[in-house]
Amino acid sequence: MVGYYDQGVLIHNLCDSDPKDVLVNHGPTKLLVDNYHWHSPNVGIVASYTPKDRDVEDHFNIFRGVDQIEAFAQATSGSCSVFLECQKLASAPVELSEKFVPRFLSIGQVNFIGYLEKGDTFISIGNIKFYKFRQIVCDGRIYKCPAGINLDKHFEDFTEERLLAYDIGAGFTLIAEFNDITGRSIKKELI
Repeated sequence: MVGYYDQGVLIHNLCDSDPKDVLVNHGPTKLLVDNYHWHSPNVGIVASYTPKDRDVEDHFNIFRGVDQIEAFAQATSGSCSVFLECQKLASAPVELSEKFVPRFLSIGQVNFIGYLEKGDTFISIGNIKFYKFRQIVCDGRIYKCPAGINLDKHFEDFTEERLLAYDIGAGFTLIAEFNDITGRSIKKELI
C-alpha cells in the first residue's frame, strides 16, 4: 500500500491532509502546523505555520524558542510518524489516536540563529533519520518565508535530494537547526 485510507479516501502523502485531521491529539490552541507542502513518506516533510496572537501573548510579539521546537516536532516527527503508523496498521489518524498517545521523548542539539514574530510564516523542513517500533527521529531546520510566497507552488517540484541538502531556494531566512528530535507513540493501555 502506498498510503492509508481515511474516510474512504486513499492518502498518498500528507499534502493530501489537513494537519488538524492528522495531529488529532493536539488541541486547537496547541496545533502549530497550518499546512503540509511537500512529503515523501520515508524521507521527510515540509510544513508551514504562521504564529497567531495566542502564540505570542505576553512575549512581546515573539514566537518563543520552545514553541518553535514544538512546531518543528509536530510538523516532522509527529506528522510523519502518524502517516507511517496509519499506513502500517491500515487505519486513519482518528483510529490511531484511540490506541496510542504521542510522546515527545528527547531533543538533541538546537541552535537558534534568528527569531520569529506574530504573522511571520515559517517552514519546518525535516528529514527522517530513524523510524522503527513507533519511534521516530528527525533532523531539520526552520526557515522564515519570503513575504507573499505561494508555498504549495514553490515546493511542487521539490525532491528528496533537495530536502536532504536544504536546497529550498533564495529568500528564506534560517531561524533554527534541530538534531535528534525524537518521538514515540505509546499504547494507551501502558500509560
